[in-house]
Amino acid sequence: MVRILGFLVGLGFVGVAAWSLLWGVIAYLGESHEATVEHRFHEHPHDVAFPFDGPFGRYDNQQLQRGFQVYREVCASCHGLGLVAFRNLHDIGYGEAEIRAIAAQWPIQVPSVNPETGEPATRPAIPADRFPQPYANEVAARAANNNALPPDLSLIVKARHGGAPYIAALLTGYADPATHRNHDGEALPAENRPGTGLYFNPYFPNLNIAMPSPITADGQVTYAPGPGQPPATRQQMAEDVAAFLTWAAEPNLGPRRDMGIVVLIFLAVATMLAYLAYQNVWASAKRAVRVTGPLDSENMAKREAASREAGVEG
Repeated sequence: MVRILGFLVGLGFVGVAAWSLLWGVIAYLGESHEATVEHRFHEHPHDVAFPFDGPFGRYDNQQLQRGFQVYREVCASCHGLGLVAFRNLHDIGYGEAEIRAIAAQWPIQVPSVNPETGEPATRPAIPADRFPQPYANEVAARAANNNALPPDLSLIVKARHGGAPYIAALLTGYADPATHRNHDGEALPAENRPGTGLYFNPYFPNLNIAMPSPITADGQVTYAPGPGQPPATRQQMAEDVAAFLTWAAEPNLGPRRDMGIVVLIFLAVATMLAYLAYQNVWASAKRAVRVTGPLDSENMAKREAASREAGVEG
């Protein structure tokens, strides 16, 4: 009886699940799936070849230093880098004296406490400090940016789908909403054009972004002259700062990939040694196989004798 009840209860659950699935499919098929304006006009980032792409890719310190320069001169006035310390710049090729100078000359000072009065104060940064936030708090940040909150850029590359190519495309993707056309030649409807304090960017998911175009012209940042230094075009500056923000989010990418290669080599060698040990120790050993079984004539005779003694026929 218990088994029958259990079967009926299980059958009821299956029936409810099947009924829900059926109605879900019917509702889905009955809905209109017309693409929204955001889907029709949203563009995906174009492919960008970064030195750190692929399993063997590594950071280019020259590019990272150029990207840091773009961040310092263009982005730092609105966006913080709160998870990165000045001393971490050593990893991208800056010397100790350079790091001290960068920290001491940073335009935003570090919050501190006056040791004599106990009152809040500020002081110049030192290499051990993290990059200070440009605003005292969220309220101040929104008040200065038309109620928009500039995000911290420490992990922005990992927090945005598309990573570094998305960042580079976003920085150079601003367009005039009145003249922009999508891939099908459609004009952006008037009701979807940006309002006051917003800017049209087809690489941004909802098309309208509160951040004005930060990189407006070639040569906005002056790169230090030297061998291998590219011209400071808008695209180059966008790619450089995207590379720098990738390093900020994944500073151990190079060592981690080096360790991965070492682990793969170790596993390959260990597998080879295990196979050779198997061949040396077990290849000549014979697995013991039982030569008798339940259908063996001797065992069948014993079973029939036991059946007769027990009075069992057949």
